[in-house]
Amino acid sequence: MEWLQNLFLGFLGAASGFSVSGGVFTTLIVIGLLPRFAGRTHTANHIFLYEEMVVLGTIYGTILSVFSSFIKVYEWGRGLAFGEELHAILTPLYLILYGFFAGIFVGCLALAIAEILNSIPIFARRANFRHGIGIVILFMALGKTFGSLLYFIKQFFLCGGV
Repeated sequence: MEWLQNLFLGFLGAASGFSVSGGVFTTLIVIGLLPRFAGRTHTANHIFLYEEMVVLGTIYGTILSVFSSFIKVYEWGRGLAFGEELHAILTPLYLILYGFFAGIFVGCLALAIAEILNSIPIFARRANFRHGIGIVILFMALGKTFGSLLYFIKQFFLCGGV
């Protein structure tokens, strides 16, 4: 009977995962993030590459988060010749690249959602902004960056900001 319980839990986990990923991809489609990227960069002929990279990034992130105790990214390079030196180079490089691309994606997603909600144009109209909306958005992004850096440097995530 235990195998039946495990089968049910596996089915429930897979169904939940499909449901959540369907919601995420539906959100990306509804706000038009990928066509917006392609339009801004004038690379519409590579739209399928954008889509494939989003799917592969999602699969990669899922595998790393679910199987992190088995994959151990922080152990890459150890045990090889020049292993410690390689590890000292690869780990920060991996974290910088991952953080850079994840930050770009999340920032673009947040701005696309804000644009869909027309919050920036409505705010600009009500505040009588005529010029400088780009500067306001730049400083919003810099504020988010500064707040994130402060959050991680001071390690507020360990103690809740106390």
